Amino acid sequence: LHSVVADLQMAIFKLESRLNALEKSSTSHQPLPVPPTQKVEPFSIPSKKVELPSASPAKKAEPAAAEEDDDDDIDLFGSDDEEEDQEAAKVREERLRQYAEKKAKKPGLIAKSSILLDVKPWDDETDMAKMEECVRSIHMDGLVWGASKLVPVGYGIKKLQIQCVVEDDKVGTDILEEEITKFEDYVQSVDIAAFNKI
Repeated sequence: LHSVVADLQMAIFKLESRLNALEKSSTSHQPLPVPPTQKVEPFSIPSKKVELPSASPAKKAEPAAAEEDDDDDIDLFGSDDEEEDQEAAKVREERLRQYAEKKAKKPGLIAKSSILLDVKPWDDETDMAKMEECVRSIHMDGLVWGASKLVPVGYGIKKLQIQCVVEDDKVGTDILEEEITKFEDYVQSVDIAAFNKI
């Protein structure tokens, strides 16, 4: 009898502590008033023999199980508020739409490269001013010519070193070399001296 009552007291204590913990952690749940439990005084040896039916512990356990089931019905995160969820979804969709519009208006980054070309003439009698004029006459979308200078190679021969900036998507180095070598009277060959991404 003592052990049965002690087990029941322990079960009631655990349920009360669990209920208190749930009430503290729940923000959307209004705690129901908990009926005061009767404290069981420490046992004194009863003068009469008390007989408990064997089904009694099972009956006591059933209400405890029912209380646990009630706890499962508590929604700690407030997901029953479907109106709030719909409003949050609308706000999120609106923000995503605004972000997409802003991103569409922003121009994309254009990849550019700085190229230094060495344009070599046939011999020392080649008109270098005319050769530079021919090279600069090449016009393409995404091509901008920069500074140039004549660099001595040897035996009185000079090469034209010319800078240009190209948009990578529009102008390739192969096309550029091909266009320059079309001036066969002046240009022997074209080499890329430096290539840098901007």
